[in-house]
Amino acid sequence: MDRVTASLITAGNSMLDLAPQLLAATVLFALFVALGFLLGGGLDRMLGLGGRKSRYGRLLSRAVRLGFALVGLILGLQVLGLTALATSLLATGSLVAVILGFAFREIGENLLAGIFLGISRSFEIGDLIESSGQIGEVREIDLRQVWIRSADGRDIFIPSAQIFRNVLVNYTRDDLRRGDFVVGLDYAGDMDAACELLLKTVRGVEHILPDPNPTVRLSDFQSQYCEIKVSFWVNTGDRPGLSAVRSTTMSACLNALKRGGYALSSDVTSSISIVGDPPS
Repeated sequence: MDRVTASLITAGNSMLDLAPQLLAATVLFALFVALGFLLGGGLDRMLGLGGRKSRYGRLLSRAVRLGFALVGLILGLQVLGLTALATSLLATGSLVAVILGFAFREIGENLLAGIFLGISRSFEIGDLIESSGQIGEVREIDLRQVWIRSADGRDIFIPSAQIFRNVLVNYTRDDLRRGDFVVGLDYAGDMDAACELLLKTVRGVEHILPDPNPTVRLSDFQSQYCEIKVSFWVNTGDRPGLSAVRSTTMSACLNALKRGGYALSSDVTSSISIVGDPPS
């Protein structure tokens, strides 16, 4: 009985001796847990796109909280003198982190790219963009991917990392877009007079902007006809859009040339053709 009592007294004295370290370790652990919750919550709120929470934002927030809790636990064990156990946990955590890093590398890459895209704000919902050969209107911006709708109704989901790495074209950032088409006229016609007629006709079309100025110029010589390129600018914030304005302009130019007695090329595919402009 005396031996048991002595053992309990010794254990109690050891606990009293460890009380300061235990208190310091507990406070340190609680401090890191609280800091993780603060940073994780702030990150979750910061990554809420369009006023809504993102599930990827919540996942990243939880990872931050768990990471701070693990650091606090390891530091607390070292304060208690349990260095071997802390080192073991650190080695195990590092191994798990490496394994998870390889397993979820693409997910992490897309998450980071989504964060940087959100900060740079190179495009917004409703913009017409082109990336990796895909053109469409931005419907939704998420951390992992961007959803665009193409002119033919296809829903395209492009990974954020792919957009971040490659060239991005934003056709509607300043609400200005250029329309082009080529007219093929017979060599017998007066090309200077034809250019003046086309320019006057283009300037009279509704929704075409006077500034930047529309242009009409002789662009190339073919075996049977001359090519005249017509260029103009529209504001994408107005309606109708570029495709409708271009169609109206092409029709007005065609009718003006017919009334002026100009002979168009018999090569229909080249006489009036759309030049290098994405669908609106």
